[in-house]
Amino acid sequence: MATTAQLFEEPFDADEYIERLAWRTPGGGSKGGAEAFDPKRLLEEFENHIEELKQLDEKIQRRVEKLEHQCHREAKEFAHKVQDLQRSNQVAFQHFQELDEHISYVATKVCHLGDQLEGVNTPRQRAVEAQRLMTYFNEFLDGDLRSDVFNNPDKIKEAADIIQKLHLIAQELPFDRFADVKAKIASKYHDLERQLIQEFTAAQRRGEIGRMREVAAVLLHFKGYAYCVDVYIKQCQEGAYLRNDVFEDTAVLCQRVNKQVGEVFSSPETVMAKLIQNIFENKLQAHVKEKLDETRHSDMEQYLKNLYDLYSRSTALATKLTEFNLGSDKHTFLSKLIKSIFSSYLESYIDMERDYLRTRGAMILQRYYDSKNHQKRLIGTGSIQELKERIRQRTNLPLGPIIDTHGETFLSPELVVNLLQETRHAFERCNRLSDPSDLPKNAFVIFLLLVDHLCVEHIDYALEIGLSAIPSSDAKNANLYFLDVVQQANSIFHLFDKQFNDQLMPLISSSPKLAECLQKKKEVIEQMEVKLDTGIDRTTNCMVGQMKHILTTEQKKTDFRPEDENNVMIQYTTACSKVCAYVSRQVEHVRKSMDGKNVDTVLTELGVRFHRLIHEHLQQYSYSSMGGMLAICDVAEYRRSAKEFRVPLVLQLFDTLHALCNLLVVAPDNLKQVCSGEQLTNLDRNLLHAFVQLRVDYRSSRLGRHFS
Repeated sequence: MATTAQLFEEPFDADEYIERLAWRTPGGGSKGGAEAFDPKRLLEEFENHIEELKQLDEKIQRRVEKLEHQCHREAKEFAHKVQDLQRSNQVAFQHFQELDEHISYVATKVCHLGDQLEGVNTPRQRAVEAQRLMTYFNEFLDGDLRSDVFNNPDKIKEAADIIQKLHLIAQELPFDRFADVKAKIASKYHDLERQLIQEFTAAQRRGEIGRMREVAAVLLHFKGYAYCVDVYIKQCQEGAYLRNDVFEDTAVLCQRVNKQVGEVFSSPETVMAKLIQNIFENKLQAHVKEKLDETRHSDMEQYLKNLYDLYSRSTALATKLTEFNLGSDKHTFLSKLIKSIFSSYLESYIDMERDYLRTRGAMILQRYYDSKNHQKRLIGTGSIQELKERIRQRTNLPLGPIIDTHGETFLSPELVVNLLQETRHAFERCNRLSDPSDLPKNAFVIFLLLVDHLCVEHIDYALEIGLSAIPSSDAKNANLYFLDVVQQANSIFHLFDKQFNDQLMPLISSSPKLAECLQKKKEVIEQMEVKLDTGIDRTTNCMVGQMKHILTTEQKKTDFRPEDENNVMIQYTTACSKVCAYVSRQVEHVRKSMDGKNVDTVLTELGVRFHRLIHEHLQQYSYSSMGGMLAICDVAEYRRSAKEFRVPLVLQLFDTLHALCNLLVVAPDNLKQVCSGEQLTNLDRNLLHAFVQLRVDYRSSRLGRHFS
């Protein structure tokens, strides 16, 4: 059985158990061990072991039943014991209630007795206090202060308490009978008050916080307590403002005093608030007045800078001071102090800002035009000017004399930077110095000045001058610098738009002024776009006119009807070469002057007009066989230039023109086949016929019959 018990050790595994049992049996192992495997012996061993297990099971079962019986018996005993404890606890609780009631009864009696004793003691104490005060009062009545309390400097605290009470009593006495004694008490009252203040001042100079706290506690009930606080505030500031930075000195002073105030006074927040108020109303106000008054009428720029700097530093100081205990509404308190200093200056701020920006902007503009030795022309306004503008837009004719600007655009990046810089500073000042309710309105005023100086007086004026300087389309060797004006105006307007979004929008985004600003900006853009479009259109006409002039002067009729058909050595004509070179320069000029989709738009228009010019130019000549080949070579060169436009439409037009030129050299019998080709099949028959008619052999070969 011992062996069997060992086999049941934890953790138990049935398979392992059988294996171990078989292994312990001689001849029962899986390989027979040292002896041969004997199944009968193993079976016999299993049967014997099963019997042993049954006996072990019965024994364990009996033991379990015995333990269960013992557990039931002990449970009953424990239940009886718990019932006995509950009964004992109930008895104890009843005793506790009785004791609690008894204690409450005794406490009530004690409280009643205490009230009775207090009722007896309080009048007694009052009587003693009254007798004591009457004794001191008699001394004042007799005029002889014999008590030690009034003559001993060490008992000044006790004397102050007595004289303060006598002073209150004296206020109730009739003046006619007690005038003399009232005067003596008042004199002693003021004398002690003066001594206490002197003691407080001396303690403050010595840095004796404990003594200051004691004297301040005594003075708290005197009328001179407020004067004591004033003296403390005055002495705190002695030697505190030795540097030139009054704001930094104030922050350091308040930081140092704040801890001391809490140790000395019973209401430190009141004293601290009074200190800060005193500093703002005296030191800061005097500093601000001195700084601003000295520049208000002499240097407007410096005045605005000083106002912005002083107000910013004052608000920053107020933010630092909010960390101190100044009462329940310290933010409003500090705001009122700042407003009391700056209100007179802030009321007139926007008027001063507007006058300064108007003067400054005009000066920057004038200084620039003076540097160019240019006298600004008056740009006409009214109905006549509007009529001229409409006529110019529709007819593309220059109205008025053409101005020679010698390539000067009259647009200055430096001037623009100066104007935007001044406006940026103005927006910063406006954001800081304007009342929140007036901020959008004030920002709009600054924006209008920027529009007037930058957009109207500078960009718009330069566009007007640029338009006036554009030569007529038949001018020779014209300087087409208007594209430079376009480039610079575009760059400047990007800067203007950036400032609009970065600095103006945050100031007006949540106000009705936003719509007004956007509308004004839209009007400015539209006015500029009209003039830019007009100038670009007229410049394009000038480019085409220049190409036409080159073709007229350089192209000869013999180019396409050479005298010696068999001895033509050139690949394309001189006129074609010069036109292509000119076109390349203008395409590059356009790319440098435009950005975005504007490049493709302008190049598309220029390319279409370029194609129209070449198309009409080729129809002015008649072509021999070799001349037709030269024309094809010219058009191939024109098409190579058209590729520089990078516009599919323009390249397609020149591809078609190249196909048309093939009609000048194709054999008569192949005309119909060529005309039905992919590039010519959709063209008007009259156009095809017109090109065929340009051939010198048109009538002699009766090409018309073949063509029809």
